[in-house]
Amino acid sequence: MKYFKILLFICVLSYGISYAAKVDTLEVSSTAMNKTYKAAIVLPNSYAKSKSTFPVMYLLHGAYGHFGDWLKNTPNKELVKNLADQYNLIIVMPEGETFSFYLNSPVNPESQFETFITQEVIQKVDKTYRTINNKNGRVITGLSMGGHGALYLSAKHPDLFCAAGSMSGAVDMSVMLNRDSAAQVIKLIEPVLGDKSADPEMYAQYAVLGMLDKLKSNKLSLIIDCGVDDFLIEPNRELHRRLVYNKVEHDYTERPGAHTWDYWENSLPYHVFFFNNILLKNQQVAKK
Repeated sequence: MKYFKILLFICVLSYGISYAAKVDTLEVSSTAMNKTYKAAIVLPNSYAKSKSTFPVMYLLHGAYGHFGDWLKNTPNKELVKNLADQYNLIIVMPEGETFSFYLNSPVNPESQFETFITQEVIQKVDKTYRTINNKNGRVITGLSMGGHGALYLSAKHPDLFCAAGSMSGAVDMSVMLNRDSAAQVIKLIEPVLGDKSADPEMYAQYAVLGMLDKLKSNKLSLIIDCGVDDFLIEPNRELHRRLVYNKVEHDYTERPGAHTWDYWENSLPYHVFFFNNILLKNQQVAKK
């Protein structure tokens, strides 16, 4: 009887492992930058058991980070995989380098991350996996620099996404120059945006705060949040005020917390829940 129980436990454990969300590492060749980058892909456990197509969420990392951050830095290392399973969602975490801000650098041809994400990564993912390969099955969000990236890319490419989000987003990059680490920030961002002294408006040109016209005309579903103790709370509040003034519908929340992985672990499930409602509606419409 004892051995039977042990065998049963092993079988149950093996079943759980075999059918848990799967993590792939996908290599994406970038013609725009003449490089090959990696992306982490989380496939829900239902993917292997179905021939259906699946919606995709692009999940962007922050500054100083890399594509694997969301899998290794959250206190609960199973968070992203659990969400993929819960919502039957493919989650793609592409490389964005340490300070690209997910834009096409006007001064550095080796930092063209807007093109990389919107053309090369999405195309590779859609060719490799069974995705709903149109905007109605595709959403994007991210933390800090990735929050900026998600709003920036969706504003410029509304044909690619039906919804976008930002967690603690760096929606006004100039705020970083008011911190003790300003010298380090300048050192990292000038190779991407150029010398600020030569062009004082360079930060404003790429800031999400200046994209209200696009955010309004695109009519994408938006979810934005930030911790009340985050150093980026004021620009996020300003973005919220401008969205309200311009009558841009969006979901905005402030919660206790700072610029930390504890906060982002708490925030991400709200974003996925928000996106899931939109994706389900789109799927229902597509079936009619």
